[in-house]
Amino acid sequence: MTPDALRKELAAGRLRPAYLLSGEELLLRDDTLAWLREAVLAGGPSDFNFDRLDGQTTTAGQLVDTVRALPIMAERRLVVLREPAEKRAAAHGLLDALAELVAEVARQPEAATVLVVVAAKPDRRARWVKAFETSACVVDCAPLRGGRALVGFVREEARRQGVELEGGAAELLVERIGSQLLVLRRELEKAALFAGPRGRVTREHVAVSTRDVAEGPIFDLTDAIGEGRTKDALRVLEKLIAAGSAPPLVLGALASHFRRLLRVRTGARVPGPPFAIRKLESQAQRYRPERLRHCLSGIHDCDEVLKGRGGIPQKLALERLVIGLSS
Repeated sequence: MTPDALRKELAAGRLRPAYLLSGEELLLRDDTLAWLREAVLAGGPSDFNFDRLDGQTTTAGQLVDTVRALPIMAERRLVVLREPAEKRAAAHGLLDALAELVAEVARQPEAATVLVVVAAKPDRRARWVKAFETSACVVDCAPLRGGRALVGFVREEARRQGVELEGGAAELLVERIGSQLLVLRRELEKAALFAGPRGRVTREHVAVSTRDVAEGPIFDLTDAIGEGRTKDALRVLEKLIAAGSAPPLVLGALASHFRRLLRVRTGARVPGPPFAIRKLESQAQRYRPERLRHCLSGIHDCDEVLKGRGGIPQKLALERLVIGLSS
């Protein structure tokens, strides 16, 4: 199932007892989880009815007890288990317990708890993954491939934001930005500001609003970070911000770069010219896969700050992030 199909299903009032959010596109996973949280908790109290579990440290007993707990002053509870580690989890039976729990809650259409597992690259051969495929729901949050899918994402974003697009505007936005979904979302918002509250976003609006994306020294920043040159990275960041580059744009570029580093570090292939791939491979060797995942989590946290949920200036948030990523 695609995230969009799930969103429509939730809007129609259908809620399943268990979901696996599978794929490396962080934005799709975050959006899907937000929709599920809204549907499950339905505006009710979350203090006692929303549990977040770390797949690296949670035991089988903790998972079972949490899933079987009853909601308090609400109709349902939400339990989210992130990245159950195949090797570590197997030692204490977490994955076996997870497979049993998925089958258990699937037999209860009106279950009091909705279980959501978030995993970027689950092993499709694993018993617990097959349990989701046969008894529950797997939501495909893989990165979007190809221009058609990306243009579709932009058009759906325009509908969500209430933005009217002129013919060719979505295509130009994808051409200039590429596959960075977070940046596509932010640049669409920026183009809409150029168009005005009642205007249609044209190709001209897109061309003007994305000028910094196409011409800014963003690769100088990602190279300095990836090579551990913290002082250089901070200096380039200062230049980008002084030149008017939007903080969400910078953050989107960092997210894209570190997703590519993680893919290279874990043996996956990424598209690009040979010199760019060699540079990625060299930078990826500085990081362990766990460290890269931690970096992506830090980028996500910074995105929350840029949205106004952190109480600190955007520039300071980016500086702290750059120091953390390059150290």
